[in-house]
Amino acid sequence: MTQIAESLRAQIEAGRYKAGDRLPSERELTEAHSVSRTVVREALALLRVDGLVEARKGSGVYATGPGRAAKPFEDIDTERLSSVIELFELRSAFEIRAAGLAAIRRSADQIDAIERTHEAVARAIEDGVSPREADFAFHEAIALASNNRRFPEFLALIRPGIIPRVELRSGGGPPRPYTPNPDLVTEHAAIANAIIDGDRDAAEARMEAHLEGSLERYRNLWRGGAS
Repeated sequence: MTQIAESLRAQIEAGRYKAGDRLPSERELTEAHSVSRTVVREALALLRVDGLVEARKGSGVYATGPGRAAKPFEDIDTERLSSVIELFELRSAFEIRAAGLAAIRRSADQIDAIERTHEAVARAIEDGVSPREADFAFHEAIALASNNRRFPEFLALIRPGIIPRVELRSGGGPPRPYTPNPDLVTEHAAIANAIIDGDRDAAEARMEAHLEGSLERYRNLWRGGAS
């Protein structure tokens, strides 16, 4: 499998197959390398992961060129509602869990950090300043309190796309103004209190309500743009 993948990779990088060129069929590759179709398919899957080929239904596999593969989240357009919605759906999958773990693993210093960042969000709103950075810091403090380093690492990885933009675009329409969550402070307080109380179920439920509420606001904004 690896030998087939490396052979095709070398040919693509050398220009034997240029972007848009059709690669040999599965049957041709199985005969040329005396392997099963399963092995050929696995080899082609490796090339797809590297962004070197693409499969076109009913047509075959085509070279996309020797360009490097896109890094995770590299193609996110942080001004598009669709990207923001994608990331909120993804956040729900891990931030809810992080809040639950924080409730049972947090240290005294980590509780202090959650409280400080919560207060920073409230001050920003009171002062009429954008709470975006403080909002991220609050969620980061919870991720750190999970005491699983992968949670804050992942949050940092997608950070460029999870701080809401001032204006967001839906489809090909004009930019739409971003409206901060009017219940942000109240929702953050509920999450923080559950973590401080060590109530795992409540922390997860309140984080879910917080993220799902934000997601629904963006979906409504998307629906408005689509209509």
